Amino acid sequence: MIDVKHFHLTEELAHEISGAGQQEQLFAALANAAERMGFDHFALAFDRRGGEAASMLVHNYPEAWAKIYIGLDLSATDPIRRAGERAVTGFAWRNVEHYIPLSRSDRQLMNVARASGVGDGFTVPRHLPGEAMGSCSFAVGPHTDLPCHMLNVAEIIGAIAIARARDFMGAAAPRPRSVLTERQRECVLWSARGKTAGEIADILGISQETVVRHLKMARDRYSVHCRSMLILCALYDGLIGFSDVYDWWRPD
Repeated sequence: MIDVKHFHLTEELAHEISGAGQQEQLFAALANAAERMGFDHFALAFDRRGGEAASMLVHNYPEAWAKIYIGLDLSATDPIRRAGERAVTGFAWRNVEHYIPLSRSDRQLMNVARASGVGDGFTVPRHLPGEAMGSCSFAVGPHTDLPCHMLNVAEIIGAIAIARARDFMGAAAPRPRSVLTERQRECVLWSARGKTAGEIADILGISQETVVRHLKMARDRYSVHCRSMLILCALYDGLIGFSDVYDWWRPD
């Protein structure tokens, strides 16, 4: 719940971020927002995917940490980024294990960040399947407590900042989607559920040769050559859903 005082602060910060016409203005607006909310640092990342992939990173992290993170290109293995892919709302970094298991290298990375001047933080993730992924993080120093009374404000401000980054980057051009026939989709779905061609044939009441042909035609439409890539493409395009697969075999 946001009280009146925090509501007015949220409105003021949101107006400043939404009105930023250049990246330099967005940087200044986020730096001001972080300070007003009681954070020491911020980082806004936006990755546009597809044929015209592009990315944006605006931050004021300590130079020591920025050199390590950017210089070693740690974004792909960043546990906070991975947790953001499983989160619906913003989350404190201290709770990252609620979303993903942490490996020894993950813990080492977080220790290096702490030694480089970045302690706890709060990340707001956003996903646009097939188009982009963005996040806005606010962090404090290693010896500073997270301003928990400001996390609701940070949630809103982070979302607005990501939307502004998307405005700067532009939406990705629509990617032509492969269209499967209903029977091809059924074969892909049962294949994703772990069934063999023979088992799929029994389930659908068709011949095994027909199943093999449907799966081959589906692979051809996606220009892929293996079952796993076909399933990933179908999931990516929404032709089958994770729940269609996971809920079917999940133990009670």
